[in-house]
Amino acid sequence: MSKVYDWFEERLEIQAIADDITSKYVPPHVNIFYCLGGITLTCFLVQVATGFAMTFYYRPTVTEAFISVQYIMTEANFGWLIRSVHRWSASMMVLMMILHVFRVYLTGGFKKPRELTWVTGVVLAVLTASFGVTGYSLPWDQIGYWAVKIVTGVPEAIPGIGSSLVELLRGSASVGQSTLTRFYSLHTFVLPLLTAVFMLMHFLMIRKQGISGPL
Repeated sequence: MSKVYDWFEERLEIQAIADDITSKYVPPHVNIFYCLGGITLTCFLVQVATGFAMTFYYRPTVTEAFISVQYIMTEANFGWLIRSVHRWSASMMVLMMILHVFRVYLTGGFKKPRELTWVTGVVLAVLTASFGVTGYSLPWDQIGYWAVKIVTGVPEAIPGIGSSLVELLRGSASVGQSTLTRFYSLHTFVLPLLTAVFMLMHFLMIRKQGISGPL
């Protein structure tokens, strides 16, 4: 085992990376409220794990989506637990994100030189809300269907391009299979990828600039 470690150490300098990660200075004013961002990240990782597990059973079609969700809840091994954890960790992620934004704002974490950190955080907040909107529709029950219909109908009020935006979101003039396919793709691929990219940028900037000062 030692020879294997030495082989990787010689090429990747693992110890130097580990020392850099574990030896970062933490200011004395840091308290539990400075952990809200980390808790949000933890919720996101739980979301990824439980969401991936459900993709083995979920079927993104208007005729089978609701039935597949019922199967997950009643027939699949631990399906009820996985979906429940996914649902409640989603709510927790939104709550922690809101509290984190308030904490950063109240402690002036958006000020120079952390403007870009704040911008990436706001983008992550928008992405988190988008997760909620797209995920809410996937069971394709009455609540999910009408939520999609209302949300995708909002851009119609924009003069000139409103109708085109609605059709782009729905995939057609009305809510149907194309809409569910789009929302499923957004929820399971596009949004997680964007979130991972912006989280990486967010944490790298925090690590570079350090934790913001107290209020």
